[in-house]
Amino acid sequence: MIEKLGLTNNQLKIIAMLAMLSDHIGKVLLPQYRILQIIGRLAFPIFAFMIAEGCFYTKNKVRYFLTVFLLGAGCQAVYIIWEKSLYMNILLTFSLSIIFIFSLENYKKTKEKRIRILMLFTVITVLLIAVMLPVILIDQGFIIDYGIFGVLLPVAIFYAPDKLRKLIYTAGILILLTLDLGGGIQWWSLLAIPLLALYNQKRGKYNIKPLFYIFYPAHLVVIYLISLFLNK
Repeated sequence: MIEKLGLTNNQLKIIAMLAMLSDHIGKVLLPQYRILQIIGRLAFPIFAFMIAEGCFYTKNKVRYFLTVFLLGAGCQAVYIIWEKSLYMNILLTFSLSIIFIFSLENYKKTKEKRIRILMLFTVITVLLIAVMLPVILIDQGFIIDYGIFGVLLPVAIFYAPDKLRKLIYTAGILILLTLDLGGGIQWWSLLAIPLLALYNQKRGKYNIKPLFYIFYPAHLVVIYLISLFLNK
């Protein structure tokens, strides 16, 4: 499983998927077992790291963004219809991160004034959505998962110049996020740092990206159906 004393991108994604599954089972089906949600704290930092990696290595920025955004939007539509919830899921948070990164990259690469203004406007809009919209729509229950720190973590990782600073920035933002959320089990998210330190920057033998895109909605549906059955 371990290649050259490190963890591949695939292995980290699998760890994050299992942690996310544990978290959602703990929240919906077995809230009395807090250890499940503690394990779940590993998911967000690892996925944020992988989003930053995806932004760096993708050959088709539009397709990458649309894949994450449309999957998140589809899941969100289900939340709104079934749960009447305006709690924006993590894929929509990461969609804002991706827009932020690509807009900054385009701003840096182009000298055309109109495009630079548009990119700067997009970055400011993302920040306003993440910071102001939850305040404006507080009565409607609009919340972006992990808030502004959730949006900024992949950005910080993307722009960190080396692996050590990626880990330092990750730890710093996780601490700020934890303090913003009032502490509690969110402190356990820092245990993701040693796992990320083992990342060897190799993808792994297979491309398991499609697995995640299937797993994310599928596990939510299964957990929801089980909860309906248990609550009959």
